[in-house]
Amino acid sequence: MTPRIAAAPFLALGTACTVAGGLASAVIAPAPTPHGAWAVAYLVLVGGVAQTGLGIGQAVLAPRLPTVRAIVAQAVAWNAGNAAVLGGTLAGITTMVDVGGAILVLALALFAFAVRGGGRTGQRWLRYGFEALVLVLLVSIPVGLVLARIGPS
Repeated sequence: MTPRIAAAPFLALGTACTVAGGLASAVIAPAPTPHGAWAVAYLVLVGGVAQTGLGIGQAVLAPRLPTVRAIVAQAVAWNAGNAAVLGGTLAGITTMVDVGGAILVLALALFAFAVRGGGRTGQRWLRYGFEALVLVLLVSIPVGLVLARIGPS
């Protein structure tokens, strides 16, 4: 397997989330709501941009390319977690949001585990960027869980 193939599922799913966010934005544009605007941003940033960054970062930095099984586990965990967070938030089911947040933490652990010890000389900044992405996502998950309980103002 090549790095390009290892990153492909995350690029495809991330692109699909970004397109879905754009379509959702077009749908809610005539009558935007706080939850609708949040869902658009979530789809684009977390489902799209973050997933793409995680997939590319892993493909480039991992000391050994992950197995197909590991890639499937990561993709399923990341997207199932996002679906639970989105669905739970829009439906007002905080338990579903919590489960989604836990699944996202698991997915981030799988990505971090896959790149541990990786990164060749000259990839220091890419590694820092990957680690920063994982850290920002790990910090934002509990913040998001609290905000889901507070609801839109």
